[in-house]
This record gives sequence, C-alpha cells and structure tokens, in this order.
Amino acid sequence: MNMYVGNLNYRVKEEDLEQAMAAYGVVTSVKVIKDRETGKSKGFAFVEIENDAEAAQAMKELNGSEFMGRQMVIKEAIPRN
Repeated sequence: MNMYVGNLNYRVKEEDLEQAMAAYGVVTSVKVIKDRETGKSKGFAFVEIENDAEAAQAMKELNGSEFMGRQMVIKEAIPRN
C-alpha cells in the first residue's frame, strides 16, 4: 500500500522515515518530495509498505503522532488519473 505522509519536519530524510515505518512491515519505497529549484523538502513524502494490513496498522498508529517535532498526517495515497 502506498501512503501519503504529510506535515513532516523539513529536516526529515528518507532514511529517518524508513526506520520509523520499518517497525510495521517491509518498506519497499520511501520518497521525500523536494522542491525542484532548491532541493529542500516540501514537508511530505510517500511511503510504500508491502503488506496492506501492516500499512493500515502503521497508518492507524502513526497518524497524528509526533515525529521529529511535528504531528504526522498519514493517509492512503490515491493515484492521480
């Protein structure tokens, strides 16, 4: 399942997020979205966890929790058409 992770601290790196999510299941990808011109984080990311049940558990437990000083918002990512 692919998840949107928002309201991230701008200093969060992909490795930080992968470590936090790995407690819930096998993380297949982590992508912190960055500004094209500055290369700085935009404060959100996409994380994919292999097993949907594990991803749902991660969303349930981590949504609204504090991570590096900010409350994360986690939702299922809906693909663009």
